[in-house]
Amino acid sequence: MNILLELLQGFGLTLLLFAITLVMAIPLGLLIAFCSMSKFKVLSVLSRGFVWIIRGTPLLLQILAISFVPSFVFGIPNKAIYVGLGITLSTLNFIFVAIAFFINYACYFSEIFRGGIESISKGQYEAGQVLGMTKRQIFFNIVLLQVVKRIMPPMSNEIITLVKDTSLARTLAVAELYFVAAEAVNIHVSLMPLVYAGLFYLLFNGLLTILFGKIEKKLSYFRS
Repeated sequence: MNILLELLQGFGLTLLLFAITLVMAIPLGLLIAFCSMSKFKVLSVLSRGFVWIIRGTPLLLQILAISFVPSFVFGIPNKAIYVGLGITLSTLNFIFVAIAFFINYACYFSEIFRGGIESISKGQYEAGQVLGMTKRQIFFNIVLLQVVKRIMPPMSNEIITLVKDTSLARTLAVAELYFVAAEAVNIHVSLMPLVYAGLFYLLFNGLLTILFGKIEKKLSYFRS
C-alpha cells in the first residue's frame, strides 16, 4: 500500500509536468509556426534554424543544457538561485525540466501547426476575400477548424509520447513516476513498482487515446 501511495505522488508530479508542457508548448508552438511562415526572411530562417536544432538534439541533452545555463552562461550557481528564491533544489530542477520540455515540444508542435496551416488551399483564402472577410475572419471562421481536424492525429501521437517522455525528468532527480518506481525497486527488492508504474502509464495513455478519438469524431464533418 505504501508503494502505491509513493507511486501516486510520483504520478502527480508526472501529471503536473505533462500539464505545464501542454499549456506552454501549444501557444509557443503556434507562435514559432507563424514565425517560420513569416515573409520576413530573417525571422523565418531564425525560427526554422531553432526548430532544427531542438528537433535534432535529444531531449535528455536539452534538459542537462538548460540546467547548466545559469552557472556556465551567467555565472550564477544553482544553489544561489534556489536559496535566493526560497525554494528547494528539487523544485529548481523541476523548473529546469519543465522549461526543457515545453521548448522541445513547442518546436515539434510548430512543425505540425505549420504543416496543417499550409495544407489549406489558397482557394479557400481567396474565397473568403471575395466574400469581404478580413484575414482574421478567414483564419478563425474557415481555416482554423480544418487545421485542427488535420493536425489532430499527429498531435495526439506527440502528446502520448509526451506522457512517456516525462520519465526523462529523472535526469535531474525529479521524483516523477518512473523515478519513484525505480527507487522503490531498489528499496523493496521487487519489480512490482515498475509493473505498477507501467499500468499507470497504460491507463493514462488509454484515457488520452479515447479522448482524442472522440475529438476526431466531433471534427469528422470536415473532409480533407
